[in-house]
Amino acid sequence: MPSDAIHQSLANCQTIAVVGLSPKPHRDSFRVAKYMQDHGFRIVPINPNAHEVLGEKSYASLTEAAQHERIDMVNCFRNSEDIPPIAAEAIAIGAKSLWLQIGVVNDAAAQQATAAGLAVVQNLCLMVEHARRK
Repeated sequence: MPSDAIHQSLANCQTIAVVGLSPKPHRDSFRVAKYMQDHGFRIVPINPNAHEVLGEKSYASLTEAAQHERIDMVNCFRNSEDIPPIAAEAIAIGAKSLWLQIGVVNDAAAQQATAAGLAVVQNLCLMVEHARRK
């Protein structure tokens, strides 16, 4: 994973849409999003089954969220096979980066997002990489 994509993702990001953000505090998605929120990032939950997570309104999709928020990074807590339509949405809404959490890899979607100009990180934890670079 090129460290420049990690640096670019973190340096050019204020608002992070978290796809699959759970309202349950014991879930990894909640812990990572809370950490990033505690470090000054704006979190936009993407979860059609939640109304609010971490004090922020939850949206059913990236497209819906982008009508109300400027999204810099799309952070994915979804299965690898679910990534292609999420990557396509990230491109369509003008996100700057696509971050796939540990265990999430989809090379075709990553190539599509990279070709569209997004910084792409796969199979790494956003919280761990942020803490490593603080």
